Amino acid sequence: QVQLVESGGGLAQVGGSRTLSCSVSGSNFSIQVMGWYRQAPSKQRELVANIVTGGTTTYGDSAKGRFIVVQDMAKNTVNLQMNSLKTEDTAVYYCQVQITDTNSDLRNDYWGEGTQVTVSP
Repeated sequence: QVQLVESGGGLAQVGGSRTLSCSVSGSNFSIQVMGWYRQAPSKQRELVANIVTGGTTTYGDSAKGRFIVVQDMAKNTVNLQMNSLKTEDTAVYYCQVQITDTNSDLRNDYWGEGTQVTVSP
């Protein structure tokens, strides 16, 4: 059983910074992709950033140039450093990981419960 625990959500001011962290725990798994999505009220969930283990990083248009995603494979964590925050960054942020069960070789996506980030003027 794989579990995701998110932290770091809360209030921020325009122009400020905030870091989200997601930790993955469990057994018999290997991580292929780790990243963050977000969903603002009345909007669809969108990719913020993700990183392929040992490979490429992809940023959504809203995150390019402002956010940085970093993976720590030793700790099975992924952090999202958010800089130059805007009010439109207000959303629930979800950690998402793609994991392979090393026993069955099956690959699945897992989602965190979400953490609220609110940016005020």
